Amino acid sequence: MESSRKTTTLSQVPDEDFLRLDRQICFSLHAATRAFNGVYRAALKDLGLTYPQYLVMLVLWEHGELPVKRLGEHLRLDSGTLSPLLKRLEAAGYVARRRSEEDERSVTARPTAAGTALRERALGVPRRIAEATGLSLDRIRALREELDTLTATLDSAEVEAAACAGTDD
Repeated sequence: MESSRKTTTLSQVPDEDFLRLDRQICFSLHAATRAFNGVYRAALKDLGLTYPQYLVMLVLWEHGELPVKRLGEHLRLDSGTLSPLLKRLEAAGYVARRRSEEDERSVTARPTAAGTALRERALGVPRRIAEATGLSLDRIRALREELDTLTATLDSAEVEAAACAGTDD
């Protein structure tokens, strides 16, 4: 069945309309993120984890021991943000860090036995979050794919903008 919705192009929208908060995709994503954080806060309370700590644990549960730099790449976090997260997880007994013997500048992180056991307690979290969205699993997957595509497109635009800015000198 063909959609009867007309496609609006950017050139058809007056500039003034773009300055409305309710027209900002970034604000819609921001509001959704804040709403997700609230749901995650409740879901993670029993685990004693914050949402960023949970993300760190997800990567370590999936990949095992990783250089902190790679962990940051997976999470799109810089070391200044990641280091305090790892310190708190280490203090809680869930993560162990160690310096590489080959390159003392490189630090790796891995889940401890307690961190691995925490994974079992976390198994129900994704289902709780999926249920809280009110979306079907197919719709969640499609939305995640759209957001991944959006992220890749914006990353490319950022790289391109940086390259253009560097050629203006």
